[in-house]
Amino acid sequence: MNKNKTFGVIGVCGANGNLIARILKQRGYNVIGTDLSFKKDCRFAKSLEGYDIEIFYGKTPESFFKKVDYIIPPASLSKESNLFKQIGDKPIVELYDVIEMIQSEKPVFGITGTNGKTTTTTLLKKIAYDNGIKPCEHMLDGMQGNAEFIPILQSRLNGDVGILEVGTFGVPGTIGRIVKDTGMSGGLITNITPDHLNDLGSFMDYANVKGEFISEIGLGQLIVNGQDPTIMGLLRELDFKGEVITFGVDELPESVGMKECVCGNEIAVKEIISGCGYYFCKCGLTTPQVDYIATNVDLKNRTFDLHTPTEKLTVKMGVDGLHNVYNLTGVIIAAHEFLDLPYDKILPTIASFSGVSGRMEEVAKVKGKDIFVDFAHNPAGVETVLKEFKKLFGDFTTVITISSESGYAGDIDIFNSVLKFSKFIVPASAASQKIALEKLKSKPELNDRIFLNHVNDFEKEGTLGASEDEVKDGLKKALNLDCEMVIAIGEAATKFKNVVFEL
Repeated sequence: MNKNKTFGVIGVCGANGNLIARILKQRGYNVIGTDLSFKKDCRFAKSLEGYDIEIFYGKTPESFFKKVDYIIPPASLSKESNLFKQIGDKPIVELYDVIEMIQSEKPVFGITGTNGKTTTTTLLKKIAYDNGIKPCEHMLDGMQGNAEFIPILQSRLNGDVGILEVGTFGVPGTIGRIVKDTGMSGGLITNITPDHLNDLGSFMDYANVKGEFISEIGLGQLIVNGQDPTIMGLLRELDFKGEVITFGVDELPESVGMKECVCGNEIAVKEIISGCGYYFCKCGLTTPQVDYIATNVDLKNRTFDLHTPTEKLTVKMGVDGLHNVYNLTGVIIAAHEFLDLPYDKILPTIASFSGVSGRMEEVAKVKGKDIFVDFAHNPAGVETVLKEFKKLFGDFTTVITISSESGYAGDIDIFNSVLKFSKFIVPASAASQKIALEKLKSKPELNDRIFLNHVNDFEKEGTLGASEDEVKDGLKKALNLDCEMVIAIGEAATKFKNVVFEL
């Protein structure tokens, strides 16, 4: 890759093209770009500012091809398209060529799990920034960027370290590819609970996709929730040879849940949070004595003690909920082990961190009622969050905007959790309304708690289960009920949270 040559990136308004152009420019290569979108419609145009990259918006002129020595097309560009034919005999550099030729050359740490990934990743990055350590950032406005090729390319951008959220759309091979192609040496697993079952078929199929994280880390270091039997079972089944650091919370269980063990048996979990707690299976899998344990949890005053292998810490939290005690404990360990920071450099950031947008977020007070939104969108996430809201605040109305990625079974589990913890329920998505109608038919007495919302013909997109109008109508209905707190759950609730200000 001669630095006197010019690389032409087609599709710089797409995530991959944008990142590739910036990676090459940061490494000192000549780069020009093009995209059929006009600049005003280019979603990621802002991230290209300051890079001194000539960009042709709205068209790909002949002059673009004359100026370049190599062409980097988007993977989606058809070889039958007119644009591809314009490339002619120019050498083509594919996405995987860039990944192969340019390595990340920095320590990379990954965070995966079903719930808590974004909070954990955001907080660990904040600790890094507060201590003068610069993580590489993809800077793609509005893009979570935890799956496909974004984490892989992000790891190649400038920065002292890579701290990457590693997700999946339920596709086998994706997590393993991210870990391998970023050169990840360590990571954290928050929990593994049912999700994406519509795509993968069974819980263990989904768990094995997450297990790719363990397999590909190889001899690296893993920080894991030791009170999750699925994580500990996968570590055993995959014969992980690296270093394992376990953590947990010393708290009385609040319920008993059944979870499939890696051996195939059903295992009873005395749950502290959904899917995690104390367990024993006849195959020998049992709750370990964890390396880091949180005790004396005081959610009202937002404090807990953390017993490390060497000392006891008093931790002050800026966020609510028992699930966040788990998240914060994992982050403290990661900051100490991966960022090599002493605890006194970590705890001030833990105390000042007020959470991530869309996670137990208070949006506004309308008609004297507090309105919160939360991104929870799978059964375990919904149960955990609503349980914490109940403990902290008492009665509330829940507006459901979710269509579960685990299909009908997931929708049922979500609705049952909402019914368990909420005073009133407003189903604002088509999926939740379908369940509501079934519930009302079998139990007419629920008419006093379930209030049907108008639902249009919106079809779910990924985890987005409701339209903006459905969210707005659902909140309107909730505000007319005799309850001082409203919680809207799901991706749609967080995406369209600004409708609150129109009520």
